[in-house]
Amino acid sequence: MPASDSDNSATAGLWRNNPALVQLLGICPLLAVTTSLVNGLALGLATTVVIVATNTLVSLARRWMIPTLRILLFVLIIASFVTIVDLLSNAYFHDLHEVLGLFIPLIVTNCAILAQAETVASRRPVGVSVLAGFATGLGFTGALVALGTLRELIGRGTLLAGLELLVGQSASMEPIVLPVRGLLVAALPPGAFFGLAMLVACKNWLDSRRSSAVRHSAEQPVRELRDP
Repeated sequence: MPASDSDNSATAGLWRNNPALVQLLGICPLLAVTTSLVNGLALGLATTVVIVATNTLVSLARRWMIPTLRILLFVLIIASFVTIVDLLSNAYFHDLHEVLGLFIPLIVTNCAILAQAETVASRRPVGVSVLAGFATGLGFTGALVALGTLRELIGRGTLLAGLELLVGQSASMEPIVLPVRGLLVAALPPGAFFGLAMLVACKNWLDSRRSSAVRHSAEQPVRELRDP
């Protein structure tokens, strides 16, 4: 496989094969936690750390894994890193940990992490596995942040509320408060489904426009040759 193809496949999780907007994986935390930008960002960062750490360890140990036990080993590795992240977040970000609640331990059930371990880390060298894990985690975080921003703005009329939970009380930036009243439905579960549908629709629209532009640019030289 050429280096360019390998790089493209490694970074596909960032946009082209985004785990949240294309594969529709990890939907439970995506819909439940994204009541604000800060909540989505915090869970996205935690998930990214677990994905990168899991890919690294699986790639390093891939030659010594028993094929029939690989899924069990993947789950054990993921659960171990999630436990570490859960304990660290509880120790250093206790208030944020209380807000996110059960959804940090539930990172174990995120199929995007298991899919990365099975399709990438167990078959690729460490460098490619780390890059793929980081791109997938960043793509998932982007979807969480986008949906959290959308729901917070529409549902509460604020932005960056609760930032001190993530960066500490020393954060000098005050939350942005819009001079409008929010729509409660955006902060409730139906708003999460509507917001996700909007993000998926926007991504499909952008991909469609890009494909049309590429196809048009590819056909243009042929037309010039036919009609000198």
